[in-house]
Amino acid sequence: MAAPTSGKKIAPEEEHPRKAFGLAAHDSSGVLSPFPFSRRNNGDNDVSIKILYCGICHSDLHSLKNEWHNTIYPIVAGHEIVGEIIEVGSNVKNFKVGDKVGVGCLVDSCNSCQSCTTGFENYCPGMIFTYNSVHPGDGTITYGGYSDMVVVNQDFVIRIPESLPLDKAAPLLCAGITVYSPMKYHGLNTPGQHLGVVGLGGLGHVAVKFGKAFGMKVTVISSSLRKEKEAIERLGADAFLVSSNAEQMKAAVASMDGIIDTVSATHAIPPLLGLLKPNGKMILVGAPEKPLEVPAFALIFGGKTLAGSNIGGIKDTQEMIDFAGKNNVTADIELISADYVNKAMERLAKSDVRYRFVIDIAKTLKSNV
Repeated sequence: MAAPTSGKKIAPEEEHPRKAFGLAAHDSSGVLSPFPFSRRNNGDNDVSIKILYCGICHSDLHSLKNEWHNTIYPIVAGHEIVGEIIEVGSNVKNFKVGDKVGVGCLVDSCNSCQSCTTGFENYCPGMIFTYNSVHPGDGTITYGGYSDMVVVNQDFVIRIPESLPLDKAAPLLCAGITVYSPMKYHGLNTPGQHLGVVGLGGLGHVAVKFGKAFGMKVTVISSSLRKEKEAIERLGADAFLVSSNAEQMKAAVASMDGIIDTVSATHAIPPLLGLLKPNGKMILVGAPEKPLEVPAFALIFGGKTLAGSNIGGIKDTQEMIDFAGKNNVTADIELISADYVNKAMERLAKSDVRYRFVIDIAKTLKSNV
């Protein structure tokens, strides 16, 4: 989304009445530094949230470095936000001060298109992302969860179940809903079915946990044996399949009801489609930079479906987090301090994290102004 044509003439800390503080990148180096800015006052339909924790999504790294060529600097990333409500508007009936809540990838939408009226705000052409979006109301830029507080319309706030630890719940607001939503809508949540999960990172490890919570047989599909013990002994997967092993792949042909593909690197799709049973479904949630090659015959023979999915709607996000609370599904995290974030980004670029960094905002993000 492009920046306003008139440009930002008002300093970020003076745009709105409420002082805020965060970490921002100012150029494509992606290096984060202290950043004073401002938030709007709490409106009648808003809640103000003291941010306690914020997960680091791989899309944050892409955005900070402008790898998708749409970044508006300065940028405050973060869309896996968990915190405590400190103020509610006069029209807010479902939340109160002190409630533990979360905010995911979206903070607003048009509320009138078919997507919005059917619970798929995530496909609204006018959706407003938690960060790096231009708000149509005043032309200001949205800033994310690498900050001390946020003001959000009540319709985009998620209640966190008491049974979930807040730090380990934060990544579910992006990684969790990204795998839960396609599993739900494509019927890959049926007990006894066989689910394949391609890739064992931030998305993949949560997909394994949801698959097992649904009562499915889960096989992790990876390019090497390196994560086999982790997948089976730590995460509870039933089997591990090495995609570079021709014999293993041949033995697994036509054995899976569905596949969730979480890999964002360019990789071969036809061998994975071969693992599906007739009428099986493969859902892409990773986003490789280069186009993927898919021969028509790989789909036609067997009546197979190849689809994509992008996060999920607000109703489904609440459903997902409630399901997670009832079934003890959490993300495996490395809790870090705010002053470690730049190092964490370096490690994330090397896939050196198991499986999600989460920033301890409340305890470690301190304003120096």
